Amino acid sequence: MGPNIRKAITVIMSCIFVLAIVRLTEVGSFIKEQKTTASWMHAFDSNEQSVMVADPLMERIMDIAKSRTIQPINATIDRVWKAIPGYNGLEVDVEQSYALNKRVDETKMPLQLAYRETEPTVTLSQLPPSPVFKGNSNKPMAALMINVAWGNEFIEPILETLQSEQVKATFFFDGSWLTKNPELAKAIYKAGHEVGNHAYTHPNMSTLSEGLQHQEIAKTEKVVKATFGVNSKWFAPPSGDFNALTVRTAASLGMRTVMWTFDTLDWRHPSPATIVQRLRAKLEAGTLILMHPTSSSSSALQSMIHVIKQKKLALGTVSEILSEKRHGELKVEP
Repeated sequence: MGPNIRKAITVIMSCIFVLAIVRLTEVGSFIKEQKTTASWMHAFDSNEQSVMVADPLMERIMDIAKSRTIQPINATIDRVWKAIPGYNGLEVDVEQSYALNKRVDETKMPLQLAYRETEPTVTLSQLPPSPVFKGNSNKPMAALMINVAWGNEFIEPILETLQSEQVKATFFFDGSWLTKNPELAKAIYKAGHEVGNHAYTHPNMSTLSEGLQHQEIAKTEKVVKATFGVNSKWFAPPSGDFNALTVRTAASLGMRTVMWTFDTLDWRHPSPATIVQRLRAKLEAGTLILMHPTSSSSSALQSMIHVIKQKKLALGTVSEILSEKRHGELKVEP
C-alpha cells in the first residue's frame, strides 16, 4: 500500500471519528435534555421538590403555596340539620403561577398567584336521600326561597326589587298555580331566577300514600318541564310537611328535598320591620330564607337584602348556595 493511499485512509478515518464524536455529543445532549424535562415533569406530578427548588422562583412559589392551602370539607349528615353540603378547598396552582411569573424579576416584584379549587371526598350528591335545611357555614352566602301557590299581585313588586338589587332567587311552583299562570312563571324564569317543584295541590305530603306522593311531585314536574324546558333539582314540601317517604320519592324523581333555615312567617302577615328584625338576629352563612309572595315579604324584601349584604353575605339561588363551589376568592391575585 502506497503512502498516498495510507494518507487518504487516515484522513477518512479521522473524519469518521470526528463525525461520530459530534453525533454522540448531540445524542448525549438530547438525552440530557429529555432527562431534565422528565425530572421536572416527575417533580410536578409527584410533588417532589428536589428538582423544583433549584429554581429560586419555583422555590418562592412553593413556599408561599404551603401557607395558602385550605382543605376541602366533606358533605355530611348532621343529627339536627340533616344533609349539609361540602365545600371545596383552595390551593395555589404552582405550575400556572410559575408560568405567570417566570418573566418577572422575583426579587423586586410581588408574585401573581393562580389558584384552583380542590373537591371534597364526599359531596352532597353522594349522600343518601336526606333533606337539606342549610348550606355549608363556611360559604358566605344566603338564598331566598319563594314558594308560589297564591299572591299573584305581589310577584311583580318582588321581581322589581330583586332586579334593582341584582339578586337571583329560587321560586318553587305549586303545579296547579303553574298550570294557570304559565306566562307569569315564564317572566320569572326569563329574569334569571331558578325554578323548583312545590307539589301540585299543596297537600301535606306526609299524609299521602307512596303513589299519591309520587303523583304530586311527578305531575308538577311534567308542567315544569313543559313550561321552562328544564327539570327541577329541588323539591320544597308544601307547608314544610314531609316524611322519609317524601324524601325518597323526590330523590327517585331526580330531586333533593330542601327546607329552610329561616322562616319569614309572612303568611301570618307580620309587619315588614318584624321580619327584618328577626332576620338580622338569626342570619348566618348558609341560611336558606323562606318567603311567599305576600304583602309582608314584598314590603320587607329590600331591607332583608340590605341586611344580608351588610353581613357580607352574597345572595344566590338554592343551587348556588348548596354547591361545593367556593364563593368569593380570586383565581389570580397579586
